[in-house]
Amino acid sequence: MKHWHIDQMDWNSFDPSRVDPEIIPLVKAASVVEKNGLDYAQYLRRVFVGDPDFSKAAENWAVEEVQHGDALGRWAMLADPSWNYEKAFDRYRASYKIDADVDASIRGSRTGELIARCMVETGTSSFYTALADATDEPLLKAICKQIAADEYRHFKLFYDHMRRYLKREKLGVWARTRIALGRVTESEDDELASAYHTTNEPPGMAYDHQRCIAAYMSKAMGFYKPKHIDRVTAMIFKTIGFTPHSRWQKLAANVVYRLMQWRRKVFQKAVEA
Repeated sequence: MKHWHIDQMDWNSFDPSRVDPEIIPLVKAASVVEKNGLDYAQYLRRVFVGDPDFSKAAENWAVEEVQHGDALGRWAMLADPSWNYEKAFDRYRASYKIDADVDASIRGSRTGELIARCMVETGTSSFYTALADATDEPLLKAICKQIAADEYRHFKLFYDHMRRYLKREKLGVWARTRIALGRVTESEDDELASAYHTTNEPPGMAYDHQRCIAAYMSKAMGFYKPKHIDRVTAMIFKTIGFTPHSRWQKLAANVVYRLMQWRRKVFQKAVEA
């Protein structure tokens, strides 16, 4: 069941005078990635065949993901009336495909798959929290807060199932760390770059991964503050079996924030080149 419905949002509260132009491209890209949740649900059902409880949870998760995309897409069309959400999604689906024809997780185990899903939800919950904190536009702030809350619940969903599978598969802390960090680094793969390309660049423009990921990341990373990274690292520590809200986690948060600022500068230089 959905915890909220798109029609419950106060769409009349949209205030174009408070829209940050730097946020619009990110919202457009996020909308099509979120709407693609049904393909991910199909992949998860194949990986978790024989586990009806998780399969049902994955279906409910996908319904909420699609609603996230629809809400963000509707907002983006208010912010940029020349943009068409459904057409942009069709372009995205034509350019980026999820291989759902599998009989096992690409992570090597069901526990590994759930760790990867925890990392995705960690990233999205922090991303929408950062956008909600950054924007002064009241409608977008409300939408992002709703989505961030959903994504945190999704993290807990995948975490609880991970703990269940961990009892059977006995994946060690360092193996879990490797999977978690591997999934984090995949944030710079074609999923986001292609989303940026198909939602922000004209149809006749050739896709270039490096150009698109630099354009996306140079904007997105600028909205993160130390408190957002602290939450990210705490959730990562919890997933891999380390103590969150500890001295080591605080140290890791500081390192990650500095690394992100350095990476943002690298991406900005690439955009300006």
